[in-house]
Amino acid sequence: LSWNVRGINSPSKWNVIRDKITETACDIVYFQETKKETLDLAFFKNVCPSWIDAFEFLPSIRASGGLLVAWKSSLFKGELVFSNEYAISVEFNSQHNDSCWLLTNVYAPCQAEDKLAFLEWLKSIQMPDNMDWLILGDFNLIRRPENRNKEGGNIMEMFLFNEAISALGLNEITLQGRKYTWSNKQASPLLEKLDWAFTSNSWLLSYLDTSLSALDMTPSDHCPCVVKISSHIPKSAIFRFENYCQYC
Repeated sequence: LSWNVRGINSPSKWNVIRDKITETACDIVYFQETKKETLDLAFFKNVCPSWIDAFEFLPSIRASGGLLVAWKSSLFKGELVFSNEYAISVEFNSQHNDSCWLLTNVYAPCQAEDKLAFLEWLKSIQMPDNMDWLILGDFNLIRRPENRNKEGGNIMEMFLFNEAISALGLNEITLQGRKYTWSNKQASPLLEKLDWAFTSNSWLLSYLDTSLSALDMTPSDHCPCVVKISSHIPKSAIFRFENYCQYC
């Protein structure tokens, strides 16, 4: 479950967040924009159900940003491998089959000049070709004009975002059932797809059936995004009828 929660300091949000985690029965949680400068185990238990019992945390800078990655320790062993102002990366080892993969939680800046610095950093990431890598979160960027419901958008930012994605050799996981993931919640709302999930080529070979869907955004202005991961090839739903005619 990946979600820009727009702050977790309000007790009124805690039950809603826990309900979303319970609804999805997810094993790993990625939050962006926690707006928390500190986070201890006692506070963590306010937000996550009991089976989500391990976490890594990147503090916010005053009331801006803040990243949380939390998981079910009975299924995964997680180790922090990288963090900076834009992202936090945790390497996971399955307790079931010892498979290893990397998940990166991203919260990109909103200001135009800061976006350029973020894109330079993103493009410069050096990732081994054989790494099973899932990178997701709030990138605060769109890839194409149709990623918003109104005319506009910075074409140069779109170009640089797509250039970084191409340079990293990433594959977008297509969002199912919804076009946009963010709303400014005005009377005539601006809607945009700002939340993205990408994988490495190696990931596609290891986890053949990876999908992305979205839930209702309340109480945030971003939709929670749910990634479902499987190593099994989905069965075809096509029904074939063959008619044989034999002549004597």
